[in-house]
Amino acid sequence: MKAQIKLLFTYLLIIFFSIAISLYSFEIYLNMINKHSGYEKIISEYFNKTGKKYDERTKLEAYNDLKKKDNDIYVSMYPMAHLLSKNSNIFPLSGVSNVKSIHCNENGYYSQYLSDRYGFNNPDKEWDSDEIDFILIGDSYTHGACVNRPNDFASVLRKISNKNVLNLGFTGNGPLIEYATLKEYLNKKVKNVIWIYYAGNDLIELDRELKNSILTKYLDEKFSQNLISKQKEIDLLNKKIISQLVVDTNFQNIKKNSRLKYKILKFMQLDKTKDKIRVLLLKPNYKMDNLDTFKEILIKSKSLIHNNNSKLYFVYLPDYDIFRNKFHPKNHEKIIRKFVEGLDIPFISIQEKFFSNKANPLEYYPFNTRHHFTPEGYFEIAKTIYKEVNK
Repeated sequence: MKAQIKLLFTYLLIIFFSIAISLYSFEIYLNMINKHSGYEKIISEYFNKTGKKYDERTKLEAYNDLKKKDNDIYVSMYPMAHLLSKNSNIFPLSGVSNVKSIHCNENGYYSQYLSDRYGFNNPDKEWDSDEIDFILIGDSYTHGACVNRPNDFASVLRKISNKNVLNLGFTGNGPLIEYATLKEYLNKKVKNVIWIYYAGNDLIELDRELKNSILTKYLDEKFSQNLISKQKEIDLLNKKIISQLVVDTNFQNIKKNSRLKYKILKFMQLDKTKDKIRVLLLKPNYKMDNLDTFKEILIKSKSLIHNNNSKLYFVYLPDYDIFRNKFHPKNHEKIIRKFVEGLDIPFISIQEKFFSNKANPLEYYPFNTRHHFTPEGYFEIAKTIYKEVNK
């Protein structure tokens, strides 16, 4: 009996080590090809294309370096940063006003913008216009993630329409923050509101927003924080949080010493193998738990916008995975489209109107990777939106 148990144990060890060796061999293979197709290739490709060095600094490193040269520069502060905050009786829906804001790096450089009087990504003079033709509401794509002006959606629309455009989008925003932003900043001069919905995470963001006591008050149509008159308070609160992000002088050494440990840990965890399995086999699971609440928010938004004598358009941005994962769910857009059109809101599918005609949709993403859009991508999609709105 003992001999049989010992033999069984030996077989199990052989099976275990065979599987482990196979998995780690595959991980080694993925790491080897990654040297030619991953981060190193991106750095090389960027240099060959621009003649410039890819900025490998973290956002905090870039902030610390730039702060030494210009004390009036800040990292872009997102409303989502206040979701768990208990430091204030207000919930800001914008960033620090009238300052240079560091946004993000996906195209090889850190994008920056000069924020307007309310902390949004606009030329400040847009607020002085007698008539505003377009207001954009949405998340990081609307915000203009990782590109400089004039390459974000709003800037492109200003250029091709020769009209006034306000961008009220912010990274991390979900439907409830977007509705709240409209309640706070929509004014009588606006002709059209373009709601830009991102399939990848908007309902997930809504799940987080519904846990915040101030944001849920916006479901009461009479509720407002009167934020337009509280910008000084918003600036102070945002700057306070940003100051907490500043790293100490040991950060560089900590990062340098931990870099090798980090790579070893990722290897031991079979990081690239798991990612490959996720891409090839797993079906993305879009949370639809809050769909009824999203419908309620959209109904309230439509009422708010129509009572303002403005027109609402709904733009659906597809998730990156739809172009690289054959198991990607196809019903998500159909579900959203059905109830949006059921509310008599014009529905603009960027997948249908733009990407479906492209041989390689990934070329509109930085280095074909899961990020936001390239400047060319922003331009072409903004052009598509303008064309559809004008039909």
